[in-house]
Amino acid sequence: MEIKHLTFSYGEHNVLNDASLTFKENAITTLLGANGSGKTTLFNLCTKNLIPDRGIILLDRKNIFNINQRKFAEQVAIVHQQNRIMGDITVRQLVSYGRTPYMKFMRGCSAEDNEAIDWAIEVTGLEDFRDRPLASLSGGQKQRVWIAMSLAQKSRFLFLDEPTTYLDIKYQIEILELIRSINRDFGITVVMVLHDINQALKYSDDVVGLKDGNIVFSGHPDEVITDESVSNLYDIGLAVEVFKGGKVVLQK
Repeated sequence: MEIKHLTFSYGEHNVLNDASLTFKENAITTLLGANGSGKTTLFNLCTKNLIPDRGIILLDRKNIFNINQRKFAEQVAIVHQQNRIMGDITVRQLVSYGRTPYMKFMRGCSAEDNEAIDWAIEVTGLEDFRDRPLASLSGGQKQRVWIAMSLAQKSRFLFLDEPTTYLDIKYQIEILELIRSINRDFGITVVMVLHDINQALKYSDDVVGLKDGNIVFSGHPDEVITDESVSNLYDIGLAVEVFKGGKVVLQK
């Protein structure tokens, strides 16, 4: 996915300024930045939840806003920060909704649909929960179900908006390990928003830093994460150290 000169405003307030970058295929890219930096706006533009004032987003050289929603969903799966569903529904029923872009009108699941649903449940480790009501699961288990639903779409891209929010550290790590295995085992391109910079460094191939609507760095963490770059990104004194072969960010 290629982003060219993207600009977006709320009224007179510029939220994103002439942003250009490319999300590398088969990689994990994480958007970083303080609250109000523009990362969520960029995420929502790339997932067609907002329309840019100027600029273009290309998927296979096509403007994503010229791709109908069903075809777009076949290519891009999305897990939002907050997910709610009404009524009593089982894990498998919710995961089956990921097949909606492929289903014919007034027809149930095909053999191919059922295969994709069962595969997504297996990949996310939900076999023992498939018939359980969603409401009976913990927060970490529910997040796995939403990720399973997105995997059932069989899309090339997976966009996740703060997938570890509201989870304790155990489930945060489990979800990030799951995301990394999805990327490595199946070649799914992942773009996610994270607040924890050290988790981003550990689980990302590329990081993108946004500040005041501008992209201030983009690239592999080893190349772009420095004392100066992260201190500037968050307006606070931070130090970058090497620990067990990887970079960590500490408060000065």
